[in-house]
Amino acid sequence: MELTPIFEVVRIRQEIKEISDPFTTYQIASPYDAQELAASHIANEDREVFLVMMLNTKNQVVGLHRAHTGSLNASIVHPREVLKCAILNNAASIIVSHQHPSGDPTPSREDVEVTKRLAEAGKIIGIEVLDHVIVTHTGNHVSLKEKGYL
Repeated sequence: MELTPIFEVVRIRQEIKEISDPFTTYQIASPYDAQELAASHIANEDREVFLVMMLNTKNQVVGLHRAHTGSLNASIVHPREVLKCAILNNAASIIVSHQHPSGDPTPSREDVEVTKRLAEAGKIIGIEVLDHVIVTHTGNHVSLKEKGYL
């Protein structure tokens, strides 16, 4: 019996969406810069949205990606979805963010665990996770790096 080879073709499609926000010239110099950029894109959402800010070696934003939209109080995030966009955009590092629709930016145990998992996965493939910021519609923000979780 002769076996015939089976070829699997996988196509990765990256969709680029032009928006009026000139984030591509935006440089992240502090957690505040990351919080402001994230808040301008996701703070008013009614469900948790997980945003990935992809940066070049000069900490300039080369792309933004909504990795996941969750429910009112949860967003299940996997490192593969977060890091896939960073790889496709040739990012040197990333800053991740999500918002709490409740208005309270206090990090949950799950927020801390996701941050640590992302940092470990990023270290393995050479894309540093610089921070995880939690934003709210009330203007309150928290940097997990400043809190010592990263």
